[in-house]
Amino acid sequence: MLELKNISFGVDSDGMNKEIIRDISLTIPDGKLVVITGPNGGGKSTLARLIAGIEKPDSGQIFFNGTDITDMSITERAKMGIGFAFQQPVRFKGIQVLDLIRLARGKNIPAANACEYLSAVGLCARDYIDREVNNSLSGGELKRIEIATVLAKESQISIFDEPEAGIDLWSFNNLIDVFKGMRDNIKDSSILIISHQERILNIADQVIVIKDGKVTEEGSRDDVLPDLIGTASYTAKCAKFKDERGEAK
Repeated sequence: MLELKNISFGVDSDGMNKEIIRDISLTIPDGKLVVITGPNGGGKSTLARLIAGIEKPDSGQIFFNGTDITDMSITERAKMGIGFAFQQPVRFKGIQVLDLIRLARGKNIPAANACEYLSAVGLCARDYIDREVNNSLSGGELKRIEIATVLAKESQISIFDEPEAGIDLWSFNNLIDVFKGMRDNIKDSSILIISHQERILNIADQVIVIKDGKVTEEGSRDDVLPDLIGTASYTAKCAKFKDERGEAK
């Protein structure tokens, strides 16, 4: 279980401190798929980076399974079981997909085992296992390969920062299926997704809304979504996403 207690974070801007996260306290329980949503600039991705250890809070504490990880590095947190998938996955010229999965797993697993993780995210393993993680891969392919590395790591909490960003509708449909599969096999782990996309919100167990650096609403999908989907800002955001991908409104 992940617990945030009174977390605040700001950045220096024109000689002043601009507060991005304002005294946030929340819990990410085990066995749940949780989606954090809200308007752009509200602090969603910053909060994910604070959890992963990419950024450090100005005040407050972060606990993972009862251990205070506030001052731990991203590497230390990863070793404890916190996995993070970036909004824009990194490309590694000269590194094959098999190498990347082995690095994530932390040992030299057989190619057949690595192929299982690729199959789990809807990729034909024989077509990808020996490919380089470079510009020859599309955004959707790269996203799914990154998810395969998160699966290989067997993280206790897997964090995905706006997985819908920069991919086409077909790839997005496949990502939804991947997340559904992860949710159905979640057991004692948890999944945290930063997203404003309605179809991802629809598969969540719990929804947390962040606006202006604060939690404005939190609860089950059935409790939060009816009000959330009716808001102008949310509707406009979803419409923009659909227009960009040619999806019928």
